[in-house]
Amino acid sequence: MCQNHCVEGDPRLYIGVSTKAYLGYKQTGLWIAAARAALSVRPELAELGIRVFVAPSAPLILEAKAALAEFDCWVGAQDGQWQTGAATGAVSMQLLGEIGADFVELGHAERFSVFGETADETRRKAEAAGAAGLRVLLCIGEPARSSPEIAADHCLEQIRVVVQGGGIPLGRTLFAYEPWWAIGANRAAEPGYVNAVIATVKRRIHDEFAGQSLGVVYGGSAGPGTLGPLDHADGIFLGRFAHDPANFARVLDEAIARRRDR
Repeated sequence: MCQNHCVEGDPRLYIGVSTKAYLGYKQTGLWIAAARAALSVRPELAELGIRVFVAPSAPLILEAKAALAEFDCWVGAQDGQWQTGAATGAVSMQLLGEIGADFVELGHAERFSVFGETADETRRKAEAAGAAGLRVLLCIGEPARSSPEIAADHCLEQIRVVVQGGGIPLGRTLFAYEPWWAIGANRAAEPGYVNAVIATVKRRIHDEFAGQSLGVVYGGSAGPGTLGPLDHADGIFLGRFAHDPANFARVLDEAIARRRDR
């Protein structure tokens, strides 16, 4: 997810946060204000090619966009629906595009385990997101820990279902490797395992999809200290551990240190 689109060899480092459904309206507003303060004292983020992206609950998208507009920060949705018209309660991709959302997160493990989403439904959402001009943050990951090769197989199958259906505009897509078994755990997955899976996924994306080299970030109980050893990850996608603004600020500093060291 670059300034206009992702391109082959994009060197950006991504730091993303989803507030999930942990925070209410007032709490989310306070978090957005704290995020704004953290970004305002770190102008080097943009200079170093660090892209921050935030996915608050849907009612707060416009508020977050207004608060963070001056920064190199994207605001998007945690999910969206492909349906329009007689689809009571749906927040459509079309609507998200119209209000100026920068991206939509799709395929999170909780969409499958909690809401019963199917791979075909994720594909249809991706198609609708592309038609609405949204960038896609596609979550991929294996349900149970296995070998890195088996995990990569599972991730590639998830990608194929969506990509081969024509749903994902690959040049406007970022992948979030989130092993299902690590989500909600006390700590992130072991760095050596994560690096091996991401390296394999990247290589196989390049081989299968016309030589494209797309970004893959890590998520799954990520927090302060997660980014450093993940040499093959293009950033991290944070959940509950970043709901403490101090932790979010620490991760931003870790991203700055990583860029300066390379």
